[in-house]
Amino acid sequence: MTLGPVLLVAMDGSVLFLAMPRINEGIQPTTDQSLWILDIYGFVVGSLLITFGNVGDRFGRRRLLLIGASVFGLGSLCGSFAPTPEILIASRALMALGGATLLPSALAVISELFENPVQRARAIGIFAATFAAGFVIGPIVGGLLLSRFWWGSVFLINIPVVVAFLCLAPTLLKEVKGTRPGKIDIPSVLLSAVGLLLAIYGIKHAATYGLDLLSGALVVAGTGLVVVFVRRQRRIPRPLLEIGLFRQHVFAVAILTGLLSLFVWSAAAYLSMTYLQSVLGHSVLVSATLAVPGAVVLTLSSVLTPRLVERIGARSALILCHFSMAAGMALLLFTNETTGVLFYIASTVVAGIGFGISFSLVADTAVGAVPESRAGAAGAIAETSNEIGNALGIALLGSLLTVVFRMTFPGDATGIAEFIEESGTASPAFATAQAAFLDGYHVVAALAGIICVALGLLAVRWIPRDTGAQGDPAASQQPVDTVNT
Repeated sequence: MTLGPVLLVAMDGSVLFLAMPRINEGIQPTTDQSLWILDIYGFVVGSLLITFGNVGDRFGRRRLLLIGASVFGLGSLCGSFAPTPEILIASRALMALGGATLLPSALAVISELFENPVQRARAIGIFAATFAAGFVIGPIVGGLLLSRFWWGSVFLINIPVVVAFLCLAPTLLKEVKGTRPGKIDIPSVLLSAVGLLLAIYGIKHAATYGLDLLSGALVVAGTGLVVVFVRRQRRIPRPLLEIGLFRQHVFAVAILTGLLSLFVWSAAAYLSMTYLQSVLGHSVLVSATLAVPGAVVLTLSSVLTPRLVERIGARSALILCHFSMAAGMALLLFTNETTGVLFYIASTVVAGIGFGISFSLVADTAVGAVPESRAGAAGAIAETSNEIGNALGIALLGSLLTVVFRMTFPGDATGIAEFIEESGTASPAFATAQAAFLDGYHVVAALAGIICVALGLLAVRWIPRDTGAQGDPAASQQPVDTVNT
């Protein structure tokens, strides 16, 4: 029952990557608005996951799951019929508000059902596999819908899942509360949310319109607020983010893995869908089908990661994770204007091994490193690293592609989708636009690969060789003194 919301959130993410070219045609957002349609969900969820993890710990996780599912369903309904980019962005923000309640509460419920570390690791592996399975189901269902109906139909697939969950959860799920009395620190919520939004908006504005005083001021202000947020977490008695957990090298590397693996995955998934449809000219359904092999490998990798960790240890699993992702990104460098499907499939299959390990191992690390009463907050840290990485990847690496496109394309267009809408694929300059997009695509792939290699080297250096191999990456270290709990 708790896996229903997980499947729902994952399907939504993968369907949106696939639907963006049709959304661009349907309501004609600007390049900046297109990125916000993709990004706003991750920004809002990332900003509020830790908050709602704490709320669930204190006031009840079943109640929060029911409220969150209702809000998510309402946002999906509004998004499916959005007539303008602004309304679609607002609908996605409403969906994110609901989604921020679903993931940490679902993960906390799973952790409470399985107290044995090995069983918990396997259960979280299934949790991660369900999340990955959503990326298999989403493109297939979305491709079928988009080939027959308008783009808004992809949001309606959430409604049956929400309705079934709301009908069954009150009966099948018991209410569980943590042992964390007290109020949520509202200033911390505002500092983290506003700081992140300001910084990313400044970066996106600079990439689309060029560096100016406004973009610089936004980045500086947003970064400053995030710094104040971190400093505040060290001082207050009940922080949203327990900084002390990051003193464990294994925990820190795992959370960095969660952040940066999604940073790489989200950008590669979104930009690859644009490549398949806008550069190679494949239909929505064909593009969705091409994504299935990699998604299947990712799902299997998530399921099998706990067994892999039992055999080779968390250290070796994390190292394998990083270098397989790097190899997958390197394969994207061989794509071009006429061929590249095989390299794309090979990339998703090879990188899918690493992404599956990351999705499964990061969550288990976070939950296993803290007392049961803090399971929701710890799970929220893991999910926050994923969601913020997801949003940052699309925003920052998407903006990097925009910068390269603007530097290499001689016209005024800021992206290939915008160019196609205005000039058409039959225009003489389309080949130039294809080349400009590929230049940016290859720069993004190269940078993503370098990030993965750097993470692998960090894992080699920071994680001790005797790290436990029973599904708990922190097993070989003593618990951190979380003085703020």
